[in-house]
Amino acid sequence: MKNFRDIDFEKYNAVYFIGVGGIGMSALARYFLTLKWSVAGFDKTETKLTKQLESEGLMIHYQDDIALVPQVYKEAAHTLIVYTPAVSTNHSEYQFFATNGFTILKRAQVLGLLTQFSKGLCVAGTHGKTTTSTLLAHILNASPLKCNAFLGGISANFNSNLVSSTDSDFTVIEADEFDRSFLQLSPFASIVTSTDADHLDIYGDEQIMFESFQAYVDLISDEGFLILKNGLKLKPHSKTITYGVEDDQADCSVYNIHFEKHRFLFDVRLRDVKWNAVEFGLPGIHNAENALACIIFAIELGLNEEGIRAALASFKGVKRRFEYYIKSPELVYIDDYAHHPTEIKSLIDSVKLLYPNQKITAIFQPHLFSRTRDFLDGFSEQLSRVDDLLLMPIYPAREEPIEGVTSEALLLKVSSETKGIYTPSEVLEHLIEVNSGVVLTIGAGDIDRLSQPIFELLTKRNAHK
Repeated sequence: MKNFRDIDFEKYNAVYFIGVGGIGMSALARYFLTLKWSVAGFDKTETKLTKQLESEGLMIHYQDDIALVPQVYKEAAHTLIVYTPAVSTNHSEYQFFATNGFTILKRAQVLGLLTQFSKGLCVAGTHGKTTTSTLLAHILNASPLKCNAFLGGISANFNSNLVSSTDSDFTVIEADEFDRSFLQLSPFASIVTSTDADHLDIYGDEQIMFESFQAYVDLISDEGFLILKNGLKLKPHSKTITYGVEDDQADCSVYNIHFEKHRFLFDVRLRDVKWNAVEFGLPGIHNAENALACIIFAIELGLNEEGIRAALASFKGVKRRFEYYIKSPELVYIDDYAHHPTEIKSLIDSVKLLYPNQKITAIFQPHLFSRTRDFLDGFSEQLSRVDDLLLMPIYPAREEPIEGVTSEALLLKVSSETKGIYTPSEVLEHLIEVNSGVVLTIGAGDIDRLSQPIFELLTKRNAHK
């Protein structure tokens, strides 16, 4: 098959997604709907997101059965097939399209094509991609520049993972290192937030993963720029500005992070310029750092302080990224996607900054057997910082079990005063007794299905105190 970059989009008017319910896939599906293409797809599970996609005009079915694919999508001359690496190539629908002359692209390849037709503003890193790219899209959308954006989460401001503009030159993309997807992109400019080891089931070891990040920054346009977390050992060829938290060695730094009259504030040093008391709508130390990267990026694109400040203050965050469900003087409930020790550290650091001396009850669902094995010590160290740990069984996602890698093995290494293994129903039973402090749900599996039941339980329980 010819190189995917040579594909002529204009010959197609229909697109079929295998795995359409994924957060990245659904953003692309929504984009093609804005182009007035016929859009349909398969996903193995009906979710709130797939139901929303259906209400927007997508045809979706939930059985791997080519007979359920509408006839219009079985014409190879006019139908583009997009699939996610999370779906096996043994999938029967994939096999049908592969053996019948269809053009089949990975999601990342489609994004790569889009960055050829516009100025790709990309956000890479093993942590913070979704919040940072969503904030960058929010800042640009609030400015005269506008943007298109394909996001890795549901923006609370847009209530979508897609931002669409018919006349902007800019496309914001979350540059995903999983499966080396970000190497398909053509970034004009980029932020790199971190290069901590992750996805070692794909890369094998940390050095190989780091080399992929180096290959990614090598793709940045000579006319563009890189906003780089200070201390990362990457060697970019493009203009580079470094940033950090209370970091005098970085080109730019954020400091004096604090709460004042229910507002989250911080000061910013931009080389020799200082901005005092910047208000940001999403609390947390790591979020202040992500905001700094976006401030620098926006300045490089020519935006002014007044517009940037206003956008920062109005930012509502991303679903499942430090998402508040309850925020009262006695009880706080936060749901977060953190699934790596570094992310959990940032979450707990922020909670302890915002709610010092409050008891922390954490419900954590490990994600992937391989990640649990590779970072067992890191997980146990961070989880030991909470007062009451409710540990759920490992969410397997795409993996088969690994002998000896269990939540029980992780629990043995945790030193929290109160700890145990809990099923979803047992989590709810335990939380009946909680009426104060901070409750956290943490993880990237299906733990989000507990968010609404926990919210309802805690709300009802505390309404009758």
